[in-house]
Amino acid sequence: MVEIGGYIEFEHYLLPMLHEKAVALNCGRNCLAYLIEAKKIKKISLPYFLCDSVIKLCKSYGIEIHYYHVNESFLPENILLDDDEWLYVVNYYGQVSSSQILALQKQFLRIIVDNAQAYFDMPVEGIDTLYTCRKFFGVPDGAFLYTDSLLERGIEQDESFERMHFLLGRYERKASEFYDEYVNNNVLFESEPIKKMSKLTQNLLHSFDYNRIKKIRTDNYAYVSDKLGNRNLLNPKKVEGAFAYPLMLENGASIKKKLIEKKIYIPTLWPNVLETLDASSLEYKLAEQIIPIPCDQRYGEEELEYVCTLIKGLEK
Repeated sequence: MVEIGGYIEFEHYLLPMLHEKAVALNCGRNCLAYLIEAKKIKKISLPYFLCDSVIKLCKSYGIEIHYYHVNESFLPENILLDDDEWLYVVNYYGQVSSSQILALQKQFLRIIVDNAQAYFDMPVEGIDTLYTCRKFFGVPDGAFLYTDSLLERGIEQDESFERMHFLLGRYERKASEFYDEYVNNNVLFESEPIKKMSKLTQNLLHSFDYNRIKKIRTDNYAYVSDKLGNRNLLNPKKVEGAFAYPLMLENGASIKKKLIEKKIYIPTLWPNVLETLDASSLEYKLAEQIIPIPCDQRYGEEELEYVCTLIKGLEK
């Protein structure tokens, strides 16, 4: 029986949601798991420069894994695929264009695009593409998958209400107070099965002004690029709705540590690369030296000017 009356719950939001037509799942990792099951993938080629959660997932399915290198433009190099092998392409920092993705698809046929760092890049038609929500918005979970292959079995719907505490806490207090909860939430998804996106997360995703958020991220990226681009060992292209600005410096590792000491929380993305690859490899240098400067909708020129000035001083 439907409940009527009582105390009022979260508001039901009705704004248009980006990726409305995609399959809505509980996390990005499980978008790949969904494809593995739906397409019966047995072999996959992964980049060395990659989060270990993807590698662990593929191993859990018993998939034969091969690895490939990327160049300084974040594009795959020296790829050789078996007839039944899939190519997993990561759109690092939104630097891989739709035309480059299409060229890869024409060359290798079976590709999967990871747009976890390119939420505002729409998928290339006919190419399996996944997105994760947590890197761009204050939600506890959620991911989207564009594919023409649907799972034949039913999947249950996730629930998020018990995973909201660290988000609500940070809204009213400091992030450091809830960091452990945030980490534990991330770890949780290493063992979570494929589920539909929760009603709560879907509702929150219907509340955002995507055009506004995209513009702020685009402007922030351009601002940081203007201030620090001449120092960058990379030559990143302009990005709309950017995840972060990838500033690569020779002393990037030490600068990240000093920024954290000043409560500017710059992560080392994919630290597993530092444990598995040789220090002379490009991937090792990318993981160690890139400073991913936040460009998100929480900040404007005042905050970014402070960060950029601080980095210039630390570099000296």
